[in-house]
Amino acid sequence: MTCAACQARVQRTLQKHAGVSDATVNLMMGNATVTFDPATVSPDALVAAIRDTGYGAELPQDDRSAFEEQEARDAATAEEFKELRLKAIVSGAIGAAAMLAMPWMHHYPWAPWLLLVVTSGVMLSAGRHFYVRAWSALRHGSADMNTLIAIGTGSAFLYSVIATVTPEFFTSRGVPADVYYEAVILIIAFILTGNAFEARAKRNTAVALRALVQLQPKTARVLRNGEERDLALEHLLPDDVVVVRPGERIPVDGVLLQGESAVDESMLTGESLPVSKQTGDRVIGGTINGTGAFRLRATTLGSDSVLAQIVKLMRDAQGSRAPIQALADRISAIFVPTVVVIAVLTFATWFLLADDAPAVRGFAAAVSVLIIACPCAMGLAVPTAVMVATGRGAELGVLIKGGEALQRAGEAQTVVLDKTGTVTEGRPTVTDLLAASDATGHVAPSGQTSTTDELLRLVASLERASEHPLADAIVRAAHARGLTLSDAESFASLTGRGATGVVDGVAIAVGNPALMADYAIDISSLAADAERLATEGRTPMYVALDGRFAGVIAVSDPIKDTSRAAIASLHALGLQVVMLTGDNQRTAESIARAAGIVRVVAGVLPDGKVAEIKRLQAEGKVVAMVGDGINDAPALAQADVGMAIGTGTDIAVEAADVVLMRGDLRSVAQAIGLSRRTIKTMKENLFWAFIYNIIGIPVAAGILYPAFGLMLSPVIASAAMAFSSVSVVGNSLRLRRARIL
Repeated sequence: MTCAACQARVQRTLQKHAGVSDATVNLMMGNATVTFDPATVSPDALVAAIRDTGYGAELPQDDRSAFEEQEARDAATAEEFKELRLKAIVSGAIGAAAMLAMPWMHHYPWAPWLLLVVTSGVMLSAGRHFYVRAWSALRHGSADMNTLIAIGTGSAFLYSVIATVTPEFFTSRGVPADVYYEAVILIIAFILTGNAFEARAKRNTAVALRALVQLQPKTARVLRNGEERDLALEHLLPDDVVVVRPGERIPVDGVLLQGESAVDESMLTGESLPVSKQTGDRVIGGTINGTGAFRLRATTLGSDSVLAQIVKLMRDAQGSRAPIQALADRISAIFVPTVVVIAVLTFATWFLLADDAPAVRGFAAAVSVLIIACPCAMGLAVPTAVMVATGRGAELGVLIKGGEALQRAGEAQTVVLDKTGTVTEGRPTVTDLLAASDATGHVAPSGQTSTTDELLRLVASLERASEHPLADAIVRAAHARGLTLSDAESFASLTGRGATGVVDGVAIAVGNPALMADYAIDISSLAADAERLATEGRTPMYVALDGRFAGVIAVSDPIKDTSRAAIASLHALGLQVVMLTGDNQRTAESIARAAGIVRVVAGVLPDGKVAEIKRLQAEGKVVAMVGDGINDAPALAQADVGMAIGTGTDIAVEAADVVLMRGDLRSVAQAIGLSRRTIKTMKENLFWAFIYNIIGIPVAAGILYPAFGLMLSPVIASAAMAFSSVSVVGNSLRLRRARIL
């Protein structure tokens, strides 16, 4: 595919095919993403449908990893650039020589014949693909950029051949037998030059993706049978022990078995500071080890690795289409036939109205119209911006899953934040243990253990079966005190309320006041203390043993160091910020005050979060939801834009449109800022692509001639056409250096 008309034709063909529910064709990536019913149509049938339109197509190779696919694409793009550059240089040099020879054309009768041969050679070599593709499009009843180039240069060449072979055909009618051989060669040279710059710019749009691919080491040092061996990554097995030395790039995802170090993860998360790693911590393949040596157990390999998944996600995102592209698609569908009609009308107008050499002037104007109107810029306006922006986002640790998510994020008006793990650290700690006045009879001290220690031991034994962050805090607190935990029986997690179970024969219920009310337990003896703790931003959890109130365990989840600054940035972008949490109102308000959030909705269950987002959407707001837990997944899916903290659960990450690798709320502001900048760039690209044709076509047709005596040469038209495509890609490349907050 070479232009927007090509892309639009292939896309329409796929979308109209039986069994296809959606199809997106990307001009920049040269690929199609198709959603189809396998019971109705096969992938091979879709390939055949594309080939029937005159374009080549093949299915991706199943045995290729994301790294291999990108390397193959980079190699093909590099080869395309070198070939186009060579053709442009050679044809440009020949064109320049032909132009210098033009003043002597009438002095040497053999000169036009020599130029005829030279021009034929250029058309059959450097320009051959224009004519082959134009003929293929014609045979399949379509028209594209190649059609305009082929008609324009072909007409000029045919005119020149007639003037060379039978000059009297023109002179007998009072028309000079001029030839346009140099124009044909220079038009091809300028278009090839534009294509070469375009190919080079396309390579630059994928620079971030290429950098990610290059992070993947080729080998790993594996410990097998007591010996260290350097093996290719494809030969590694799950649970292999890999040795990593200081300063080396970590070859695979894994968990530290021995040793500790600080790891530079900036290339994946955008976080500049090294992250401390100890035994049991997870490391990601492609990151750089610091000064310590360690051994790790390989976990995910090949296409399942984090780096491979990021590369795949970015490739998919760059191959997607932003909604704003629809305007260009609709115009592209009718653009080329319209231009051909305008060119015919231009010739007819000049032929009928011009008083001096009407045929020659009409012909030159018609050729200029055909050449200048190439729709390349329209086809590149949006995809180039999407490619550069997703790459720039990856450098910032923001993974955007496609053009639609990219555009939608910039339209967000309200940002809804989950509290735990999003605004706060998500790793709470126990701050207070309060036993009820009559708890001694229900919490029997063992040996020298205090009442509060035994209360903590029983609750921690129960919570060990839970995955909730607050439960983890209680278990860690018990371990820190050296308490021996027991096994829990009949454990039950009650969403939005707490947990129940039996430990050492004691029936335990731990949770919020709603859970205590379910069991008709009176918590009034510590209600004032619990309220004070909640006012201070701590979460009080009520404990009942054998049906009687036993005490309160308070847990605090500290605010992330960066949250306040990040929320200030969101406000600076004009966004409304709302915090949703299942926590109680007082604790939520305390956290919100500290973070600079004005609006808080507390005490909501997962379905309540969804309901709140629906309510905001009903007000006409475009809502972005940021969360990290399993209970956030429904809200992330409901929001117009779901943003998952990359350190969160796989379900939340899967449900989101944007993944924030850093686990830092500043990434939210960066994602929205990048999106707004990208939308601005897309609009600029489309404006210049459209305005270029709106102004260029009338000028090429000769609208300025009556008033100013100005005519646009076909050679100048070809240079302008080449410049339009390069300028659009160049404008998109500015996003790589854009300052995003």
